[in-house]
Amino acid sequence: MSRRVMTVIGGGCSGAIVAAHLLRTRDGTVQLVEPRARLGRGVAYDTEDAWHLLNSRAGSMSALTDVPDDFVRWCTWQRLRGGPDDFLPRRAYGRYLEATLEQAAAAHPGRLHVIHQRAVRVGPGAVELADGTRLDTDWVGLALGHAPTSDPVGAPVGSPGYVGDPWAAGALDSVRAEEPVVLLGTGLTAVDVALSLARRGHYGGVHAVSRHGLLPRAHTAHRGDPAPHPALPTGGESLGKLLRMVREAMETAPDWRPVVDALRHRVDALWRGLTGEEQARFLRHVARYWEIHRHRMAPVVGTAVERLLDSGEFTVTAGQVAQATASGVALTDGRTLPGRTVINCTGPGTSAQTGDPLVRALVADGLARFDRHRLGLDVDDDGMLLGRDGQPSRQVWTVGPLRRGRWWETTAVPEIRAQTAAL
Repeated sequence: MSRRVMTVIGGGCSGAIVAAHLLRTRDGTVQLVEPRARLGRGVAYDTEDAWHLLNSRAGSMSALTDVPDDFVRWCTWQRLRGGPDDFLPRRAYGRYLEATLEQAAAAHPGRLHVIHQRAVRVGPGAVELADGTRLDTDWVGLALGHAPTSDPVGAPVGSPGYVGDPWAAGALDSVRAEEPVVLLGTGLTAVDVALSLARRGHYGGVHAVSRHGLLPRAHTAHRGDPAPHPALPTGGESLGKLLRMVREAMETAPDWRPVVDALRHRVDALWRGLTGEEQARFLRHVARYWEIHRHRMAPVVGTAVERLLDSGEFTVTAGQVAQATASGVALTDGRTLPGRTVINCTGPGTSAQTGDPLVRALVADGLARFDRHRLGLDVDDDGMLLGRDGQPSRQVWTVGPLRRGRWWETTAVPEIRAQTAAL
């Protein structure tokens, strides 16, 4: 194998997995470009709250394809309680990813170079950093992770009571315990924020609102094997037929969760089998229902949320935000949710929405184009960027959420791990 210079842009979960894989399987230098001080964390795992739990069981979270129980074994070495069926703290997983990268670097001394900067442009044989530095490179891996949250319509941007990023340091410190709070969004971020406020002693009421008003479902305490079902779609079905088949399978199974888990490995084929119009309809009308069943809460988190709902301290509303006022959030149907503090919990944005400087430069330079639904960047079957002319790049590869337009299941660790192994 030739000694190449390989540059991974992004040092969160995806970037750490990719960089460790390259060190273990390729000869050459790996340059890891990441502005954050800590590697392997990203947004999801950069928390010190022990009760912020993974929403997948530990047994599925190995960073290494060839060592499927690596995370569980690492937890044992660290004397962390929990087995393969448990939902462990996210902070522990962040430490594990960092340790995995450190171990790979130690086994291949001198090959990993970490640059704590932000990449702003990719050109022929080079990556340009925000400080003007140019890094020579033969290959570039974009591991940018989830795009930052964008402000939703009606958000009181600029108001002192608006929290645009609930994960920013001290974001919740100004929330007074007795004052009501409105959360924009009802997904996993909203769940985390509602529980964070409750653990801080907040008692003024938390009101979450989203278009559908749906909370994520919860895992069961014990793992169920993915359920084989003769009626599950295999690909090529119309959206209507696909939905009918899935509903029938879920209704006739003893538990719907194993059916969803069995579908997981078929989702990309099903997605690609839909026409562009059917994909757009899925995004408008069905995607949210799939997400709440697919990305579930840990059982103990689900129980805590149920208690908050039963107490009345946490309410969930279906509606569309018109505007925020000094006393609360007005909905388009005339209702108002009381709350001086409004927190953006809509979750990750898309690359097209957030205007990431690097993504913007790639598109402007013709090296990339957005996919038809503007969920991420257009790529070929190998994850190589498609340029403005539709031709695949020979230098720039993507992993994770950036592939969302072509692969629907591309945001979780098992998928990122598989994409990386396919390099």
